[in-house]
Amino acid sequence: MSHYQRIACLCTESVETLYALGAEDCIAGISGFTVRPPRARKEKPKISGFSSMKIDRILAVKPDLVIGFCDLQADMCRDLALAGIEVHLFNQRSISGILHMVRVLAALVGREEAGRLLVADLQSQVASVVARAAQGRGQDQGQRRPVIYFEEWNEPLMSGIGWAAEAIVLAGGEDAFPELSAHAGARERIITDPMEVARRAPDIIIASWCGKKFQPESMRSRPGWHDIPAIRNNMLFEIKSPDILSPGPAVITEGLRQISDMVAQWQQAQLA
Repeated sequence: MSHYQRIACLCTESVETLYALGAEDCIAGISGFTVRPPRARKEKPKISGFSSMKIDRILAVKPDLVIGFCDLQADMCRDLALAGIEVHLFNQRSISGILHMVRVLAALVGREEAGRLLVADLQSQVASVVARAAQGRGQDQGQRRPVIYFEEWNEPLMSGIGWAAEAIVLAGGEDAFPELSAHAGARERIITDPMEVARRAPDIIIASWCGKKFQPESMRSRPGWHDIPAIRNNMLFEIKSPDILSPGPAVITEGLRQISDMVAQWQQAQLA
């Protein structure tokens, strides 16, 4: 065969994408953090965590390719390469990067046409969100974009990663911390002074605490935050981390769509 047939996926977005391409038969094993699609957890053996693995569990599924994501899996991929396994390490950090990842995965499994169709559908969904945002602003000529603070973690405070910030802009918002979202590393996105959030006066706050349920009351009670417009106007929202923090199609189909709904709600409130 001219394409890979037994792929071990160390990252959740590769599983999501391969299923969306109709190439689930090519998946030999998945990360234990995989949630999309739900059937994957029932159908595929779990062979790794996100930043840890037992190499024997991966070798046991006899992969002809291992797919990883970002620097946090670089050491795992190195060890697998040393064991003689072929490895592809993705590092997409933007919406266009996600679409490129889809195209590459489609080529790796011989599903180029399915890849083209999936990318076209995702691009259409992005265009619909952009048009909706423009239409909402058009209801009130000159209406400004809402400032949106995306909180990826709460201890310490951490602003959102690049593709989440990009989704905010596409949905008609303005990222509260654009200078931080440009950084790929989590440490570089830490907000050392919580009052800096208050000073930037976000109109909307989105929490996506990676793997932890958002607690809005704990946010409301933070010292000095009671006058933030988002808190005062009850514009606090949660996006589940699998919907926005794994850089696959769900960023568009789930995360971007949800942010669009939040912006629309804020726009309607301005007209009331």
